[in-house]
Amino acid sequence: MRDLILTNDLVLISYVEALLTGHGIEATVFDRNISLMEGSIGAFPRRVVVAADTWDRARRVLKEAGLGEWLADHEHN
Repeated sequence: MRDLILTNDLVLISYVEALLTGHGIEATVFDRNISLMEGSIGAFPRRVVVAADTWDRARRVLKEAGLGEWLADHEHN
């Protein structure tokens, strides 16, 4: 599994999940339930991850959707 997006934005996470699913890419959200421990303040970002063999394709899908700035390592693009 490789990190794709790191964010606190729950709407963005839902959109990314739907977008990837629509392209046949399975995504998993890590740290989704951290809010139970943090008191729902949103201080800890959630990670959208994909399998290593779909990571390049997932990145391409998100870039084409205009979400390149949200990629976990966008500074290396």
